[in-house]
Amino acid sequence: MADAGTFGGVSRWGPRAAALAACALAAAPSAAAARSSLYSGPPPRPGPAILYRKPARAPELTNAGIWHARPILISGASAYRRGEFLYQDYLYDDHGARGAARDPGDPRQDPGGNTASGDAFSAPNGTYTYPTAPAYANNAADLVELRVKPLRRATAFRITFNTMKEPDLVATTIAIGSSRRPREFPYGANASAPARYFLTVHGARATLLRARDGSALRPAPVASVDRRRRQIQVLVPHRVWDPGRRTVRLAAGAGLWDAAADRYLLPGVSATRTRPGGAIGLAKPTAFFNVAFRYHEPWPDISQDVGTSTVSDPSWWRDREQGHALARNDLSPFFARVDFGKLERRVDDPMHGTPQGVPTSGPMDRILASHFETEQGADYSQACGRAFDCQGELRGQLQPYAIYVPRGGPPPGGYGLTLLLHSLGANDNQYAASRNQSQFGELGPGSIVITPEGRGTDGWYYGHAGADTFEVWADVARRYPLDPRWTAIAGYSMGGYGTYKLAAQYPDLFARAQPTVGPPGNGIWVPPLPPEPGGEASNTNRMLASLRNIPFLIWNAAEDELVPVAGAVAQAQGFDALGYRYAFDLFTTAEHLTLAVNDQYAPAARFLGHHEVHRNPAHVTYVVNPAMDFPGAGTVADHAYWLSGLRLRDASGAAPLGEVDARSEGFGRGDPAPRPTRHGAGVLTGGNLPALAYGEQSRAWSRAPRTPKRDVLHLRATNIAALTVSVRRARLSCHPRLAVQTDGPLSVRLAGCGRTLRFGG
Repeated sequence: MADAGTFGGVSRWGPRAAALAACALAAAPSAAAARSSLYSGPPPRPGPAILYRKPARAPELTNAGIWHARPILISGASAYRRGEFLYQDYLYDDHGARGAARDPGDPRQDPGGNTASGDAFSAPNGTYTYPTAPAYANNAADLVELRVKPLRRATAFRITFNTMKEPDLVATTIAIGSSRRPREFPYGANASAPARYFLTVHGARATLLRARDGSALRPAPVASVDRRRRQIQVLVPHRVWDPGRRTVRLAAGAGLWDAAADRYLLPGVSATRTRPGGAIGLAKPTAFFNVAFRYHEPWPDISQDVGTSTVSDPSWWRDREQGHALARNDLSPFFARVDFGKLERRVDDPMHGTPQGVPTSGPMDRILASHFETEQGADYSQACGRAFDCQGELRGQLQPYAIYVPRGGPPPGGYGLTLLLHSLGANDNQYAASRNQSQFGELGPGSIVITPEGRGTDGWYYGHAGADTFEVWADVARRYPLDPRWTAIAGYSMGGYGTYKLAAQYPDLFARAQPTVGPPGNGIWVPPLPPEPGGEASNTNRMLASLRNIPFLIWNAAEDELVPVAGAVAQAQGFDALGYRYAFDLFTTAEHLTLAVNDQYAPAARFLGHHEVHRNPAHVTYVVNPAMDFPGAGTVADHAYWLSGLRLRDASGAAPLGEVDARSEGFGRGDPAPRPTRHGAGVLTGGNLPALAYGEQSRAWSRAPRTPKRDVLHLRATNIAALTVSVRRARLSCHPRLAVQTDGPLSVRLAGCGRTLRFGG
C-alpha cells in the first residue's frame, strides 16, 4: 500500500508526537473536555443539520415519582446510582429460545441463502417471532431497563420496555432470592431459576408467589403503568417481603401474556395473529422472549468461518447465551446480586472492572435517544434501498450503536472519531471486538470508532438510515471529548458504499476515507437508472469530483461475486482521471467476504492515521445531488467548506446534478500537481488467513506551490442557480474580483458583506 505520507495530508502523528501527547495528558487531563467536540467555527458548519440538533428527549429514559437515577445507556451493565440499582439491557434482542429452525414465515431471513441480503450477518440467535397483530409490533417484550429501590415501607421495582402499545399483552416475572435447586417460574412460563419468591406483573396487575409451593402472599404488590414512558412500577410491601440490608439474588424474564387463560402465552411453529412462532424442535418451549442480567453475552466473531458460528449460532444481537439458556428452559446463568445495604446508604458504584459493571473502554453497545420514532417497535415487511427515505426495520426512538473507546484514555486534544459503517445484511455489531474496530480505534493517540445501526440491515445510509449516523455522532460528541479536526470514514460492502456517499455529500467532515469492497458505479450516486449517455463511469466521476480534498484508500476483491471487479476498476480510474489522491488495492485471490474473515486492517489504520480535516482549502469542487437530500431527516447536502446555499437551476428529472468549482487566490497557494500514476504490488499479512496478495494503483500530489495572495475568486458553475461564499473562510474581501464561468443565470452572495452579484444574464 502507498505510504500515507505521499498523499500530502496534514499529519500530526509520529513517535515523538505520541510521546509529547502522553506527557501533555499527564500534565493537563482536562484539556480535551475544554474544547467543543463538534465544529464550532464560522459558518457554514460542515455536515447536515441533524448533526447539530439539541439532544432528543426519550420518555423511556426519563424518571418520574420516586425514581431519580440517570440511565446507564450501555447495554449489559449495572450500577448503583442515587439509591437505585439499575440494569441496562440490549435493544431489539427479544428473540427468545433457540429452536431447531426459524419460523418459516420470519420475514427477516433470506430464503435464497444470499449472504448479501436478509439478516445473514444480523440474524438473531433465538428463533421466536411475535404474533402478527399490530399491537405486538415485533418488539413487545423487549426489556430496556430494570431497576430496584428500597422505600420506607416497600421495595420498588421498575421495568422499562422499548415498545408498549398494549401493556396487558406482556408479562414479566422477577425471581427474588435463592434456593438449593431451581424453581419453576409460575403461570406456565416453562423456565426455572433459583428463587424464594416470584413477582409477576402484566399491565397493572401483580402477584407475589412463594417459589416452593406457588402460594400467593398478601397484601398483593401494587402495579402501575406509565404508558408514555413505557414503564411499569411495582411496589412490594415490606409486610410480605423485606430485603433489609441483605444482598439478594434477582433474575427476570419477559414474555407474552394470554389474558383469556391468565397465564403466559407459549409459541408454536409459525406465528399467527394471536400466537408467537419459532418454537420448532423445542419440546417444552419457554414463554420468555427476553431475559435480564446478561453480563457475559459473547461478541460476534466474523473472523470465524462464516458458515458456522456467525450464521448457525450467531451473537450479532448479544443474545447467544440467552437463546441457549432459554432452549434449556433455564435462567440460572442470568442474575444480579443486589446489595440493599448499598442502596440504603445511597452508595454510587459503577462497578468498573467487573463483568457486570459499566465499562470505560473497549467495545460497547450504547443506546441513542433519536429525534425520530416513525412508529413503535420493528417492521420487517418492507425492504429498504437507495435513493428513497425508507424508515428502516427498527422504528422506535431508542436505537442501538456499537462503539469502541480506546484503552489509553482521551488524548489532550480529544479523541479522534472514525465512522465504520456496516454492510448490507449486517447490524451495528458487525465489527465489535474485531481487529477492524480495535486497529482503527488504537491508531495514533486514540480514535473512538462508531458503527451506527442505521435503523436496520439495508438502509444504504439514505434518509432516516443516514440520519442515524449523524445522530450517533452527535451523541458520542456529547459523551466523550472529541477533536473535531480529526475524523475519518470507512466501511465494508454497503458500508463502503456509505463511505463514498457520505464523503461526497459532506466532504468537509472527513480527513480520509477507506472503503472495503464498496459497490461503485451509477447506483452509488443516484437512483438505480439505466446508464446515462457516456457510460456509467462518467456519471460516477461527477460525484467523485467532490472528493478533491479527501485521500482514499480503496480495497476491492478480484473474485468478488457481489461487487464486480470491472466497476471497482472504473471507480479507481475515476479518481485517477481527476488527478486526485488515492490508492487502489485489488486483492487477487479474494472474494466478497475474504477481507472480513481475514480481519487485518493495520495498513488501513496507518493510512487513516492522525490527519486533520482540511476545512478551508484554496480549491473546492462540489457536486450537488438533491436526490440524496431528506429535509425531514435533517440530511440536506447543499454546502461544503466555504460554499453554501447551493441551489440547482434545473432540478427536474429523476437525478438532477449541479457542480461548482471554486478557487480562491487569497490563500497564496496554487493547486498541487498530481504525480504520475504508480503501479505496484504488496502482500497483506497478520490476518486469520494466509497472506493475501494485491496489486496496487495509486496517485499522490506534489507540494502545493506558493503564489501571490490576491483578492480573486474563480468560479465555474454548471446547473447552479445560486450559491453563497464565506469570504472570511475563503480569505477574500467583500469586494473581490470574480472570474465566473456559468452555463446560465447564477446568483453569488458574499456572506457578511450584504452583497449579491448576478452573472450569466
